[in-house]
Amino acid sequence: MTHLNKSILPMLSLLVGLLMSCGTSTTEYQEASSTDAELVANYDGTTQLATFAGGCFWCVEAPFEGIDGVISVVSGYAGGKEKNPTYGEVASGKTSHRESIQITFDPEVISYSELVDIFWQTFDPTDVGGSFYDRGSQYESAIFYHDNEQKKVAEESKKYLDKSGRFEKPVATPIIKYTNFYPAEDYHQDYYKKNPTEYYSYRTGSGRDAFIKKHWPELSEKKYPAKSKDQLKQELTDLQYEVTMEDATEYAFQNKYNGNKKDGIYVCIVTGVPLFSSKDKYESGSGWPSFTKPIDARVIDKPIDKDLGMTRVEVRSKLGKSHLGHVFYDGPEPTSLRYCMNSAAMEFIPKEEMEAKGYGDFLWLVN
Repeated sequence: MTHLNKSILPMLSLLVGLLMSCGTSTTEYQEASSTDAELVANYDGTTQLATFAGGCFWCVEAPFEGIDGVISVVSGYAGGKEKNPTYGEVASGKTSHRESIQITFDPEVISYSELVDIFWQTFDPTDVGGSFYDRGSQYESAIFYHDNEQKKVAEESKKYLDKSGRFEKPVATPIIKYTNFYPAEDYHQDYYKKNPTEYYSYRTGSGRDAFIKKHWPELSEKKYPAKSKDQLKQELTDLQYEVTMEDATEYAFQNKYNGNKKDGIYVCIVTGVPLFSSKDKYESGSGWPSFTKPIDARVIDKPIDKDLGMTRVEVRSKLGKSHLGHVFYDGPEPTSLRYCMNSAAMEFIPKEEMEAKGYGDFLWLVN
């Protein structure tokens, strides 16, 4: 099965694939798009690589785009023996490569652990022999680890997910040592932007979107709408408003959640969107509630803050457009990050109240 027919409904995919097989693209191997290459070349911070395979690389690339700390996301081919493979060769199953993506990221802004958390939510990790209606080893999933630290993070994450009971079948995605990655042809890069109609038709027709919707909670602006500043002015305390809307910082050690050791989740005071789990909270000694990572990095923004004569990474609620705190690269494993948050920007939902308050789908992150 090739990407050329991904806008066709599953019942027609086999027929179209046979018709297309004689006309498979013979475009030669090309370097990654100049945009991605320039982004990486011009970045003056620390960088690391993450390489994932989850079936159709269009659909795994898109969820990582636009996340702060992610410098570039490139679609390509990984893990095989053949050099400089073309799309036609890989898609037809003539190579030992998998369709994959490679992410260049800044570990001082976003951790590998956060990327793995997002990756699990982009495909069906229990599928063996392909991905949705794209079958064959070229569409099988994998995490290609670049060092022992990534291997440890990936293995622990997989184990935790497998025990969570989110899926009816075991998590089957293998964790494999990284060997190589070849960027796909330019027309495959940012495919969701270049060909949105075909891209979204494929996601729907293949069953990928339905699977994700069934197994993962919605974290959208529609479900967690932000209130106007006038509303917030009336509903929040003075401190909560000053912190969230005016970027103030509450006093260290004199705030509500610094010493909180109860099980539960911390949600945005403005929208209610889940931000952090008690499982990832630790005592940093800073005087503010500190976490190793958020529940989902896609619901927060991390702009550079140069106030007070310092360069820091701010943490904001993307949906609430509100200030939460800052993130520092001095935390413990598995992320080495310290999300230093203001209690006034969050509301704590105890584990025993999560179901009743509509957060039952996040209990697995607390247990």
